[in-house]
Amino acid sequence: MKVSLFFLLVVICTLPAEAQCAMCRAVLESEQSGTAAKGINNGIMYLMIFPYLLVGTVGYLVYRNRQKTKS
Repeated sequence: MKVSLFFLLVVICTLPAEAQCAMCRAVLESEQSGTAAKGINNGIMYLMIFPYLLVGTVGYLVYRNRQKTKS
């Protein structure tokens, strides 16, 4: 119950994030429309979600495996 409540709180309290390297930001800020900047931000966020999902999945599997061996 505590874990699910904590997870729900983390999901609800997330803030929108934008990620760019310094060079990408400098190039994209010089553009007037801003559509390319939004596309770059979305691409970076899309690419960064998979490592976090993999680490989270492996962590969960290790946790679940250790819980099974305890009982």
